[in-house]
Amino acid sequence: MRRVLILRPEPAAGRTAAKAAALGLDARVHPLFAPQPIDWAPPVPEDFDALLLTSANGVTFAGPALLHYRGLPTYAVGANTAQALTEAGFPTVIAGDSDGSAIAARIAGDGHGRVLHLAGTTVAPMEIGPLELTRIAVYGMTALPPDPALIADAVPGSILLVHSPRAAVRLAEQIGREGRKSLHIVAISAATLAACGPGWASGQAPALPRDDEMLALALRLCE
Repeated sequence: MRRVLILRPEPAAGRTAAKAAALGLDARVHPLFAPQPIDWAPPVPEDFDALLLTSANGVTFAGPALLHYRGLPTYAVGANTAQALTEAGFPTVIAGDSDGSAIAARIAGDGHGRVLHLAGTTVAPMEIGPLELTRIAVYGMTALPPDPALIADAVPGSILLVHSPRAAVRLAEQIGREGRKSLHIVAISAATLAACGPGWASGQAPALPRDDEMLALALRLCE
């Protein structure tokens, strides 16, 4: 059984770990960052004709003010974010199945123009096309101190799941060139893989930036 180290923040790390365990993988969770709320001033809903969230953390940390926008057509980048919005009280959420650029194109295709995007302080690059997008940060990611348990758990042959370029840089700071030679990287995107730096036993990124696609690649490494 290959060991899979999950580096994304909680609570998403727990969801990934559960899926990895269901596939028969030895999943270990070692978040490199933790989300923290940011004070924000909610604009009036009347200034927008759609709401977009690209992370379930945005739902969690926007707080009660998020419900001001329940009457807007609501879009989520993927299923997890859509589920978080539904649980928060949004009756109808349109979920994408790819990335921020894809859901932005869907919003524009549905005829909306003025979009409120509640997000983190860092957002993956996305093409917004004709949209007039107002992005407000409602949370940020705080780097956690280096965890000796991560190094101890990174036994030869382990697979590290890396979900963002920031996590890739943080990982590269903690595992030197010698330690990388026996470890495999599965990154969420080509940009994230590049940010991990050289010297790993192998590195891959799925065609689509999805958790399930990353786990499928990890499972193939075990064959």
